Amino acid sequence: MTGTFTALPAFFLCGPKRGPVEQPFLQVQRTMARVFLGGLLALGWCGQSYAQSLMPDKAPVQNWSFNGPLGHFDLAAVQRGYGVFAGVCAACHSLKDVHFADMAQTGLTPDEVIALAASWKVPVAVGSERLRKGLPDDAFPNPYTTPEAARAANNGAVPPDLSRIGVLYPGGPDRIFALLTGYDTGPKQAGGQGAAPPGFANRYAIAHRTAMPPPLHQDAVVNADGTPATVEQEAKDVTTFLAWVSAPHADSKRRLGVGVALYLCFLAILLVILKRRIWSHVAK
Repeated sequence: MTGTFTALPAFFLCGPKRGPVEQPFLQVQRTMARVFLGGLLALGWCGQSYAQSLMPDKAPVQNWSFNGPLGHFDLAAVQRGYGVFAGVCAACHSLKDVHFADMAQTGLTPDEVIALAASWKVPVAVGSERLRKGLPDDAFPNPYTTPEAARAANNGAVPPDLSRIGVLYPGGPDRIFALLTGYDTGPKQAGGQGAAPPGFANRYAIAHRTAMPPPLHQDAVVNADGTPATVEQEAKDVTTFLAWVSAPHADSKRRLGVGVALYLCFLAILLVILKRRIWSHVAK
């Protein structure tokens, strides 16, 4: 058979012809589709802008002594930070995973740990309102017996437990320090422009608002070592304390890691020397 070609109908090649009534209708459809897509894009852009406006500012990087593989906790700062926690933070926050006996790792003697525990009042039993002096084996008490009591005392907000805040809080110690020192102390809102939003202005908090009032004030505590109790110093000390509370064994792990690294280096050198000695008689 010789090749033949059958012409396809114009319907398959060019599609059906549009009548004079259909063409304006298609134009209206295209216009509506463009408007709809433009609205979706504008809505997505507005939503993204709104979400970005709720994000806290990036906290400035601080030079902490405990940063890095060779870092270590300044135990004097940890002890001062405990004083800030006990005198300020403990009124609202708890440390349910920390026991008084753990404070021995900050350099306190056994007698000092016993005296420290006895300075606290702990419930006789879980949920009990009867109190007794603390013992080294007791955990730091919760200032509120129930979450409902915490909400009633804090305008509906429940203060979080601080046992692991140093490792769980987004931004870590840098953001904790920034949050404690980043309150806007200026006027909340000019007169005649409506009521101010609930909470306190802080650009390092989500939506730049926080339910926690500014906790630190000049000379809020008296440091036993004579360090001036400025707001910035108090914030640094209590941040160091909370970082230590979140990882109390970090220093011992670092020391162990350094010892293991040195041992492996020594072992590698020994193996190289041994290899050369064993194979030294083999001609190259």
